[in-house]
Amino acid sequence: MPLGRLLRRALRSDPSLEYLVYAPPTRKAAPRVMVAVHGSSARWVSQVKTLAGHCDREHVVLIAPRMDDQRLPRYQRLGSDARRADLFLNECVQEAGHLAGADVSKVFMFGHFGGAQFAHRYAMAYPHRVHALVAASAGWYTFPDTSAKFPYGIRSSRSLPGLTFDPEQYLQVPMYVMVGTQDTGTERVRRNDRVDAQQGSTRIERARRWVAAMQAQAQAHALPPRVELTELPGAGHSFESLCRDAALAERTFLLFHPASPEGEFHEARSRKNSPDARAATK
Repeated sequence: MPLGRLLRRALRSDPSLEYLVYAPPTRKAAPRVMVAVHGSSARWVSQVKTLAGHCDREHVVLIAPRMDDQRLPRYQRLGSDARRADLFLNECVQEAGHLAGADVSKVFMFGHFGGAQFAHRYAMAYPHRVHALVAASAGWYTFPDTSAKFPYGIRSSRSLPGLTFDPEQYLQVPMYVMVGTQDTGTERVRRNDRVDAQQGSTRIERARRWVAAMQAQAQAHALPPRVELTELPGAGHSFESLCRDAALAERTFLLFHPASPEGEFHEARSRKNSPDARAATK
């Protein structure tokens, strides 16, 4: 594929499904791969262009599937029995990785809004495929509740056959939840008595409760907590606001820059919280 250029492709097995792939012009022998899942499909290309601008410096191959409710009903919940968004992503990543000449056996994942809803559920269902996850401004979450059926909890659902969740595995994936401090409205937030009682009514409240629940489950399994919450001062809900006011893209690539195969993300966390990093985001 051409390097340094955003390539738009139709999936070979189903041309109604599309993805974007970007490979930086200067390649490392084994580039890292980032999968980015958009919120609004109307902003699919613009979001990818923003993220692709950081790929050259970080030597990252970017893969971005197009997901929307017309082509992939309920993609935020990994799809439906008629059209599985998780299986589409698996096929898309394999095809794009082949084009880019990259190892896609394990990827870094980023998602915003509906994309964050998909991405955290995908990481919980396919932890062996995910190095780390950044979930920004998700509307609601799948809680680590073994008594509730997916998507509210992690008990298997007949609507998605074969999908299982293993806490011993997904709790080992570093997950970074981000939400703007100005993202306090309830517009375009899934609301019903069950979700509100479990998670709260705003994205900030829901992010706090989910992170707390994941950390509590890690403790119950005698595992170190690998889920963190960052509230971004002065930022709203939109991807543009988060990037402009809180350097979301820079923060994401910083977190996805492993220090070593052993303690991959400890140094990244230290850099994220350093005085220089904090100053850069003001």
